[in-house]
This record gives sequence, structure tokens and C-alpha cells, in this order.
Amino acid sequence: PAEPTMVLRLKFLNDTERLAHVRPGDTVGALKRAYFPGQEQQVRLIYQGQLLRDDAQSLAALHLAPNSVLHCHISQHSPTPAPAGPRASADPVHTALNVGSLMLPLFVLMLAVLWYFQLQYRHVFTATATTFLAGLTLLFSFMAFTMYRR
Repeated sequence: PAEPTMVLRLKFLNDTERLAHVRPGDTVGALKRAYFPGQEQQVRLIYQGQLLRDDAQSLAALHLAPNSVLHCHISQHSPTPAPAGPRASADPVHTALNVGSLMLPLFVLMLAVLWYFQLQYRHVFTATATTFLAGLTLLFSFMAFTMYRR
């Protein structure tokens, strides 16, 4: 006997949806291959807040009801192997969105520009502003050395 099909809703980040006709016995990997051919490695499926990592897991094991929503994230780059060890990120989606590495250069540039203006236009800066700039520089330096000393 043929296994009954059910409809799942694939919802993307831009709020568009696509209907997927699947069988409960299909695997997560089969769903990716059927609806995202050639992009299987870039597609991340999320159901009820959990990233579906195991491509061999069947849809029936997820207890999906008809019209369940699977959130889809398609990365633009093929994933690189995650580094092993305790500092490796558990979630590749969050790793791709990490912009914290840009904060240090941004703050250094901002402080450098402020010091340049302080030296070039000394008459505009009051003693309080210069003291505040020096304190901010010391505070930032202390925080940067403390964080990156590890």
C-alpha cells in the first residue's frame, strides 16, 4: 500500500512560503534533495526552534502534523567544516551571523579619528572633553586587553 502524503509549509526568512508534499517515511535529507536540488549543504531546516541536523532522520520521527511549518535558512556559502574542540560553535547559523569581530577595528578607528581631531583642532576640545576621551581610550584599552588576553 502506498504511504499517504502530507503537506508541509517551508517558510523562508523573507516570509515567503512554499508547500512541500512529503511522506512520513521520507528523511530530512530526501526533503532537502527534492526541494533544494544542488543546495542540500547550504539549507538549514528548523522545526519548533530546533535545527534539523540529521539528514537520515525520518519526518515521522519528528512528529510533524499536516501543515507544520519548517523554517528554511539558505546560506550563500557552502559550509566549512567546524573546528573541533570546546570552542567550536554548536550552531552554524549563529556562526555565519557573527559580526562581533568587526567591533574592535571599528572602535579603534573611531578613537583614532577622535584623537586626530583633538590634536588638529585643540581649540574646539575643552579640558573635560579631552579628559573624557583619554578615559574612554583607557577603558577601551583595558577591556580589549582583558578580552583578548585569553
